Amino acid sequence: MTEYTEEEQRIVAYLRESVSCGERYFRAKNIAEAIGLSAKQVGARLPTLAEKSEEVEIEKWGRARSTTWRVTPS
Repeated sequence: MTEYTEEEQRIVAYLRESVSCGERYFRAKNIAEAIGLSAKQVGARLPTLAEKSEEVEIEKWGRARSTTWRVTPS
C-alpha cells in the first residue's frame, strides 16, 4: 500500500470522491478551496501523486492560465 502524507491523503480522498461523482478535470486552486489547503500546496503535490497514486490516475492535461489535471479511476 502506498504511503501518503496527511495532505496527500486529503487530496487523493477528494479526487477519488469527485471522480466517482463524474468529475474529470481539476485545477489545484479548486482542489485547495475544497479541502482547505493552498493552491501552492496542492500544485506541488499533484505531480508526485500522479506517480504514486494507486486509487486514481492523475495526468497533467493542459496549461492555459493554470495547469489542468485529468483524473480517472484506476
